[in-house]
Amino acid sequence: MHVVDQDQAKKLFVPWLKQWLSGRPPEKKAALFYGPAGCGKTSMVEAAAHEYGLELVEMNASDFRRKEDIERVARVAATQMSLFGRKKIILLDEVDGISGTADKGGLEAVLHLIEVTRHPIVMTANDPWDQKLKPLRDASLMVPFYRLSERHVVEVLQRICSLEGVRCEREALELLAKKAEGDLRSAINDLQAIAEGYGEVTVQLVQHLVASRDRQYNPYEMLDHLFKSRYAWQAKRAVSHADLDYETLLQWINENIPVAYDDPEDVWRAHEALARADQYLGRIRKSLDWSLLSYVFDLAGPGVALARKRSRWRYRYKFNYPEKIKLMAQTKEQRELREAIAAHLAPKLLISKKRFRSEVLPFLQIIFRYNPRYAARLAIGYNLTERMVKYLAGPAASEVLEHVRLLLMRMEKPATAAEAAKTAEARTAAKASTAATASARTTTTTRRTTTRRSTTRRTRRSRSTGSGKQRTLF
Repeated sequence: MHVVDQDQAKKLFVPWLKQWLSGRPPEKKAALFYGPAGCGKTSMVEAAAHEYGLELVEMNASDFRRKEDIERVARVAATQMSLFGRKKIILLDEVDGISGTADKGGLEAVLHLIEVTRHPIVMTANDPWDQKLKPLRDASLMVPFYRLSERHVVEVLQRICSLEGVRCEREALELLAKKAEGDLRSAINDLQAIAEGYGEVTVQLVQHLVASRDRQYNPYEMLDHLFKSRYAWQAKRAVSHADLDYETLLQWINENIPVAYDDPEDVWRAHEALARADQYLGRIRKSLDWSLLSYVFDLAGPGVALARKRSRWRYRYKFNYPEKIKLMAQTKEQRELREAIAAHLAPKLLISKKRFRSEVLPFLQIIFRYNPRYAARLAIGYNLTERMVKYLAGPAASEVLEHVRLLLMRMEKPATAAEAAKTAEARTAAKASTAATASARTTTTTRRTTTRRSTTRRTRRSRSTGSGKQRTLF
């Protein structure tokens, strides 16, 4: 399998593929090739299919964005044998192009495809570190690819010129490789354009016709360029061209300073420069004065890269994914549940969600973990869900939920016959009291009516007597 300068990828991919071909599917049925464009990800799959006589079923991101497309094409190819009995290899190219919202169901369909497949599945991505791709990373064998060195790019271009009979200058090929920045596909395209247009490849033609690529670096490329920089402009270009937001950029650098530097003084100087960069970033957030951003790049780039004085040079570092980002991803569900509890209880307590989280939530967790009976009453009174109770109670969640169940049973039905009898007596007494009250009200109303009638008769008699006397006098 002839793929240029990707020995680490071959060491991971070839044994995995041979295990598939032996009839024993590996634990992870899919492999995820990740790395910059033009470094040989797709070429390695094609070379493997050719070398082992496999039928290649290739789908691009534009072909399998939707769930229906994946089930119609990829699932059929992954679960059925070839017409002539040949084994297959499924290539899903550019899986990072699947959107989590516009292409609803696409990632879930790919995960289901990995579960049911009877053939090896290889996926490629330029940037697999998006949070939406985490399930794919967990279900796949991660195979890293790196940008090619200029020496290897020049060797490939020289071989192409020899096979095609194109006259070329060695310096011109070196300039092509430098402008391509490790992207072999771009270098070959530039070579083809010049050779077809002019019949030869010279330094003058390359200088006039080929422009340098303004590339965006993924996190690993950014770190590789940063820690290998010999000049300030190289280090600043590495951090300013990173495809990361500014806070995440600082986290990546902070996590990998001890990886790149082994001398304590170098580590101290690098962290000191990075701390200053973080201070400037904080001032930008408060004042919105983006003119300070150049100082962030100066300190995070040249400040960190030129901090090395005594550390030994290592050709290729094995950089680490930031632990803080991992922890945030792992606790995302817990943080969302905490926010849901605050939104549910803060209005009932007439306080803000921020104050609830800082002042009420810690005490509420203590109550739920050390006083399950009282916690059960609170859970019923405030109508908390089972997930909320589990979050607040922690290891005592089962005990609190049991008390909640018992209280709900007592509220729905009396627990004993004695309690039922007492309840019946209370109801009878209440009815008797109600009847006596009604009877008393009726008697009082009757007396008042009789009194009013007698008073009315007396008034009428007195008026009639008075009127007779007046008639006699006149």
